[in-house]
Amino acid sequence: MGSRDDILNRIAARRPGYSLDQPFYTDPEWFAADLQHVWYREWLFVGHACELARPGAFFTLQVGDYPVIVVRDREGRIRAFHNACRHRGSRICSAARGTSARLVCPYHQWTYDLDGRLVFARQMGDGFDPAAFGLKPVACEAVAGYVFLSLADAPADFAPTRALIEPYLAPHRLQDAKVAFETTIVEKGNWKLVWENNRECYHCSANHPELCKTYPEAPGVTGVAGAMDDPEIAAHWAACEARGLPAAFRMAEGGASRITRMPLLGEAVSYTLSGRAAVKRPLSATVGSARIGAMLLFHYPTTWNHILSDHAVTFRVLPLGPEETAVTTKWLVDREAVEGVDYDLAELTHVWTETNDQDRRIVEENAFGIRSPAYEPGPYSPEHEGGVEQFVDWYCRTMAARLAEGASAALRVA
Repeated sequence: MGSRDDILNRIAARRPGYSLDQPFYTDPEWFAADLQHVWYREWLFVGHACELARPGAFFTLQVGDYPVIVVRDREGRIRAFHNACRHRGSRICSAARGTSARLVCPYHQWTYDLDGRLVFARQMGDGFDPAAFGLKPVACEAVAGYVFLSLADAPADFAPTRALIEPYLAPHRLQDAKVAFETTIVEKGNWKLVWENNRECYHCSANHPELCKTYPEAPGVTGVAGAMDDPEIAAHWAACEARGLPAAFRMAEGGASRITRMPLLGEAVSYTLSGRAAVKRPLSATVGSARIGAMLLFHYPTTWNHILSDHAVTFRVLPLGPEETAVTTKWLVDREAVEGVDYDLAELTHVWTETNDQDRRIVEENAFGIRSPAYEPGPYSPEHEGGVEQFVDWYCRTMAARLAEGASAALRVA
């Protein structure tokens, strides 16, 4: 199981409009192929610039086998490095986040400046050259308050992603926000199941009573399939764009990124049980408290987002194993907003805390059934699951192309 030919043959034989074969969701070797060809090659959303408010602020994460540290340097630039000491490989930063004047390995105290340069390594002999042992950099890009990285040796050009999302994100000034609350849940299912569940609302009315008070179940909103033909959505786009806010649906070439603004139900302006704003202070003066619905950003394989006038809810997906996925949710508010004065934390987080837990159970039950020897791929709803099919098509195209690249490279070497 899990060989290049096995995966390519399964992709080639996949019936259009149907889910994937069981090994794609369960097999450790197929999961290793996902890491190699998707997670170690794509640009990954990892966090927010506002989490690195001053020089020396850092956060860490684990992407497959790679521990990474993301830090703001002395000049204010956000950088990323492999979180492994150049001495004998010890992890330098074990904390999830913090602030430090320099990065010091706890094992033998090798010390790195915030730009990755090795500045102290005691008793290493006369011929030792510190310049040859700086931290290994990871490609890192910051755009409109979002931080992305790529583990690839030769990362894809980030410019198209920047050009797509920056005009939509910039008015919300998320670089001037703060994280009001953060939670991480582990869903016992493959990362693709987490995404498939996200890309449709076919399940919403039966499973998400809190979310459905404000978020439309309409297929054009969640899957974006047919959105251009929906007069209510078209009117919403026109109203947003009249305020100077880009709104119409756009998708990056290849389909990895999608962005648009969508209306909420009725008079709702936020994800609360009442539909009223959860935060009295808007995220930015540019947007104000206008009824702009939710700006939706999807970027495979790591993030989906809901940016409202009063707050933002961002999601980061990281694979932990063939059947375990971590989903981190962050609620962002204006940095001057005061808990208990401008917002009630329980009201701010209630809808998505409940929705996340409901989705966790859905994914885990889905994974449980797929493990059965009786499982076979089933058809997607053409009305409601166009977004799921688009994600699976993107995944299959990406894997097939990169597996074929590997085969070509092997032939050239031979």
